[in-house]
Amino acid sequence: MENKEQLYTVSIYTENNIGLLNRISAIFQRRHINIESINTSASEIEDVSRWTILVKMTEVQIKKIIGQIEKQVEVIKAFYHTEDETIYQESCLFKIKSDLLFEERQIQNIIKDSNARIVTVNKEYFVLEKSGRRSEVDLLYRELSAFGILQFNRSGRIAVTKDAMEITKMLAALNS
Repeated sequence: MENKEQLYTVSIYTENNIGLLNRISAIFQRRHINIESINTSASEIEDVSRWTILVKMTEVQIKKIIGQIEKQVEVIKAFYHTEDETIYQESCLFKIKSDLLFEERQIQNIIKDSNARIVTVNKEYFVLEKSGRRSEVDLLYRELSAFGILQFNRSGRIAVTKDAMEITKMLAALNS
């Protein structure tokens, strides 16, 4: 089981320092592991950033990677999670010609069926937003591709764990 490749969501809590992105991505690059998506934002802890990285690898590989990531001075703690251990979403934006919205009934049905949301409409184009699982975003992309997509942009994965993360308690213990 440990040698089977699967998707892992990596959560890294860090100080926000210049150059850390290069060093963390180099850890994956040296092992020839492709990063599927990467997202960074403020975390639930003041002055601590949280990185969410999606990678496909074996459990043996991910354990080694986590060890290497935690050796970085600015890294407070790193975790890895399987698909079943997380609740996750992606978001995307589609820019499409406006005349299609009014002339193609099928586009309106696609929007409704996919639970996408119209963000803006003007004479030249309209913009749709869709949040959901990667498969939902991929399906909407395929359906809209038949009509022509002017622009498309997808976010990286954002995720929270189903179980409690002990990072807040760990940091409180370090600061006392």
